Amino acid sequence: MIIGFIGTGNMGGALARAVRAARPNDVLLLSDSSPEKAAVLAQEIGADVVDNRTVAINSDFIFLGVKPQMLQDMLSSIVGLLRSRSDSFTIISMAAGVPISRLKVLCGRPCPIIRIMPNTPVSVGEGAVLYAVSEGTSPEAVYKFGEIMAKAGKLMNIDEKLIDAASAISGCGPAFADLFIEALADGGVACGLPRSTATALASQMLLGSAKLQLETGKHPGELKDAVCSPAGSTIEGVKALEDGAFRSSVMNAVISAYKRTKELG
Repeated sequence: MIIGFIGTGNMGGALARAVRAARPNDVLLLSDSSPEKAAVLAQEIGADVVDNRTVAINSDFIFLGVKPQMLQDMLSSIVGLLRSRSDSFTIISMAAGVPISRLKVLCGRPCPIIRIMPNTPVSVGEGAVLYAVSEGTSPEAVYKFGEIMAKAGKLMNIDEKLIDAASAISGCGPAFADLFIEALADGGVACGLPRSTATALASQMLLGSAKLQLETGKHPGELKDAVCSPAGSTIEGVKALEDGAFRSSVMNAVISAYKRTKELG
């Protein structure tokens, strides 16, 4: 297959790496407003740097990795090329907040559309890729999509009306988790740990805790209680977090991210 990317920023680049891992023999085409940046990625993963028109004309799957506010202008520049194609192709959009109904209008012709919301851990094969499929998209196209995303992490088919709320957790969440890791490491440094040791401990702890919850299926509150011995160190730390409105702050972060996503769309 020929797989094209228009936009190779942090998210587009992460997905391109995942696609190359899953499809080592396919042709990958990269287009970006910064050809120099695309060239660095192309050399890393074995891809070709082209322009938007080349991606639009040749690709079986076209990944749209531009910002939502830039999407209309970008598609208007290639819509004529998309209309002229007589073969089958699939649009895969990662533009936050832009629904499939709007993408259909912007593409200027009927074509299969898969709307995705990935997150940056796809670059190491541990991502979450939310996706919703337009009406008329064939099972074969969805199957091939699954093939090219096989090394990205967990694929989750979700009702499109819920995708913005879900992406406020999975898409924005890595930034929240990174803040937590940094804060934990800062606390460790304040207690005398070297920065590298504190960061490694915080990251491994978060990774292990997430895996424990996923594999056991236990409620996070139950797992938290298992660590909190009466009058112990952990419950004192939990109290400090509650004094700082930790849970309320995290909830507000998700809600704020969701509201902004709706505004972008």
